[in-house]
Amino acid sequence: MVAADDSNPFCLSCRLNELIPDLSVPDNLARWNKFETAKHHVIYTLIRLGLPMDGVPEENRPALRFKCVADVDGCTPVLTSHCNGLITLNIAEADDAERERRRVKFHEPYRTLLGHLRHEVAHYYWDRLIANSKWLSGFRALFGDETADYAAALNQYYKQGSPPDWQARHVSAYASAHPWEDWAETGAHYFHILDMVETAEGFGMTLAPKHPSAKTMTATPHNAFDLNMSFDSVLANWFPLTYALNSLNRGMGLLDAYPFALSSPAIEKLQFIHDVVQSARVNK
Repeated sequence: MVAADDSNPFCLSCRLNELIPDLSVPDNLARWNKFETAKHHVIYTLIRLGLPMDGVPEENRPALRFKCVADVDGCTPVLTSHCNGLITLNIAEADDAERERRRVKFHEPYRTLLGHLRHEVAHYYWDRLIANSKWLSGFRALFGDETADYAAALNQYYKQGSPPDWQARHVSAYASAHPWEDWAETGAHYFHILDMVETAEGFGMTLAPKHPSAKTMTATPHNAFDLNMSFDSVLANWFPLTYALNSLNRGMGLLDAYPFALSSPAIEKLQFIHDVVQSARVNK
């Protein structure tokens, strides 16, 4: 929403747009609408967390910005990416059939516009909160040395795939490609978790399973964005909610809403991200 006395006609999310698609192209308006719906969802989460989005020029930390563009015949295809504060998204990802084709091609269990944006926003916050900060040594201890050749690491990943034991250390196969991608994938999951727990709390959802094999899967979600909420408390509600949601999806013949298993090292990385985010909040 925009305040009535605000001279800027755009909301806080739309003000971050650097470039939008050519709306004279058929179907681009509908695609852009899907992109903006996902982006507004992401920005809501950042606002609730109190994470900074403005630039800090004196520290060479840019503001968060977005560019949503399409492929052009004869030109290099647009890659969804982050660079120096600017997140670029290929509008083709807003086409459900095309996005599903890419998901299958890359053997991914999950691929959504919202997931893309959360991943790239996490990249932005690595630059914003980790690089040249007190957190860098802790990051390297958990995620690895980010100075490893990024292009070479991605090239090796796409040629050879992930190591067979990636699930023992990472939230996804792609997270094994490079420490930066591990951070971005884990950060996206962190946003997934907080959003889902807050939404469940907003609907007044609780879990009190009656089936003998599910007796321990109880949940009483609380506001996951609460500054005083420990991440252990968030996870205590998150895990039962994922079991219930996945089971509901299966009852409709749908894919699991959260098709991932979190190992202890992955949870330790999530806790680290939680500590970094809580430290960075501007509305404490």
